[in-house]
Amino acid sequence: MTTENLFEQLKHPNPNLRERAMFAIAESYDQDTIVRLMSILDEEDVIYRRAAVKTLGIVGSDAVPHLVEALLGSNNVTVRGSAAKALAQIAVNYPEMSFPEAGLQGLKAALNDSNPVVYIAAVMALGEIGVPALEILLESLRTTDNVAVQVTIVNTLASVGDQRCVEVLTELAQDESVDTYVREMANSSLSRLELVVNFNRSPD
Repeated sequence: MTTENLFEQLKHPNPNLRERAMFAIAESYDQDTIVRLMSILDEEDVIYRRAAVKTLGIVGSDAVPHLVEALLGSNNVTVRGSAAKALAQIAVNYPEMSFPEAGLQGLKAALNDSNPVVYIAAVMALGEIGVPALEILLESLRTTDNVAVQVTIVNTLASVGDQRCVEVLTELAQDESVDTYVREMANSSLSRLELVVNFNRSPD
């Protein structure tokens, strides 16, 4: 099947055909492929756009510089949000990989984006990266005055499963100077985090 046909398959309503095309494109990608996938991130066709995001996630670290550039430089909010989601996909697909520093710093900068679609996607991506992104999440939690960012980070910390998250969330839940909603979220995140920590500690 030609590259042209494979890209057409990314729009296909059948998810199995789309997935097959994603892996086939990622298997034989080059710089031109990455550029072409990046150009789909502003597509109105949601299926096509999401397929491009997932394919970039399969491509992995070679896509990171392009994604960071779009995340921080595009005027299009859909492109910025899609770039953050693609970075999250890379973290999901390559959990054993040391996530590129450029990707971490790009997501950190995106936490200050003016659009919730972008900063929420950036927090979620950092959550997928996990412990290597923890310092960025904790620093942002301390320094941001955006309650929506704080709430999203608090929710995300529950899935990281690190002991430092327990300490930070406990502190937040008890701090009466913190926004009430953030404190409530910290409390519910603590309950979930205890389950994650206990699960991680349980013997094989």
